[in-house]
Amino acid sequence: MKEPELRKGRAKIPEPYFAQTPRGLEPVLLAEMEGLGLAGLRPVDGGVWFEGTPEDCYRSNLWLRTATRVLKEFARFDCPDENALYRQAARLDWDRVMNVDQTLAVKVRLGVSGFTHTHFLAQRIKDAVADSFRAATGKRPSVDTRNPDILIHAHLHQGMAVLSLDSSGQPLFKRGWRQAKGPAPLKENLAAGLVLLTGWKGETPFYDLMTGAGTLPIEAAMIAGNRAPGLLREGFGFQGWPGYNEALWTRLKTEARSLARPIGVELFAQDLDPVQVEQAKSNAKAAGVEEAIRFSAGDFRQFTPQTPGGLLLVNPPYGERLERQPDIPGLYKELGDVLKQRCKGLQGWVFTLSGEPVKSIGLRPSKRVILYNGPLECRLLKFDLY
Repeated sequence: MKEPELRKGRAKIPEPYFAQTPRGLEPVLLAEMEGLGLAGLRPVDGGVWFEGTPEDCYRSNLWLRTATRVLKEFARFDCPDENALYRQAARLDWDRVMNVDQTLAVKVRLGVSGFTHTHFLAQRIKDAVADSFRAATGKRPSVDTRNPDILIHAHLHQGMAVLSLDSSGQPLFKRGWRQAKGPAPLKENLAAGLVLLTGWKGETPFYDLMTGAGTLPIEAAMIAGNRAPGLLREGFGFQGWPGYNEALWTRLKTEARSLARPIGVELFAQDLDPVQVEQAKSNAKAAGVEEAIRFSAGDFRQFTPQTPGGLLLVNPPYGERLERQPDIPGLYKELGDVLKQRCKGLQGWVFTLSGEPVKSIGLRPSKRVILYNGPLECRLLKFDLY
């Protein structure tokens, strides 16, 4: 059996990283990464591989709007069974990954394999780490499943194990600005992906008729203002890694702040629920974009555009994860009537669950994009409103 290999790249030698994203957003993430000048880009289902240095890792966490997390591969080895997983993991030089006084957690993801119990497999890896440290130092690190210093991801697929360090810590959609949540809120990275998929770059007005917690207009405002989405977060996983370069991280944040620009376009967001509107305002204030968004409480059926053109992006209720089930077909028919009668000249986009309710809109979409909101298969639909 091949000995386990621990990556030995120096600071300036590119190493393998993987940026995860919701399914369907891989092309958007790829374009973002090209914009950052990252090398060795290779898109696959669920994300994009790249080759990078610590600076690339830090910058990716700071700037990527559609990524869920950035993982750094540090070892891969043959893994035909659970015993091999423990034995090979125990041979790794773990003091290059963490110190014994740090806490850790392990997440296991299964590809095509004969394994079934992810919890047991995670425990075998944790045992391997603990036994390796105990043999070397007489001490073992503690486990913290909620907020670990070091989070290890293991992917077991076709007889191989790939171990990666989570450089993000908390998922990257947790930007740090969300003060309040409405029912079934969009994750921030998915919302940013929806805006980017429309091609909107902050050059025309933006409308959201069912804003909820304000996620869509807030992410749109941050795109328009070139605000790095990671600037408001309290911390990242890589800050606990051996060799963390605080001076480099400070420089990258200073650079990001200098690249922010004034938001020179109007954004309009409304919701029927005044409480939701106040919560959205609170979120926008925490994100630093409250002055750019005109929030209002109002019925979408009475919507009147404030400008002759612009982008309209709506995420209507699906009927999923909501306590009070609205008349979904009726709601979608009324939305279609608004699009046809009140939104001429706007570019209309609707993000919703795939299925029958979409037909109630009564308009033929000119473009369909398959996306996933968690496990739910959805569609982003474009309507040309002449």
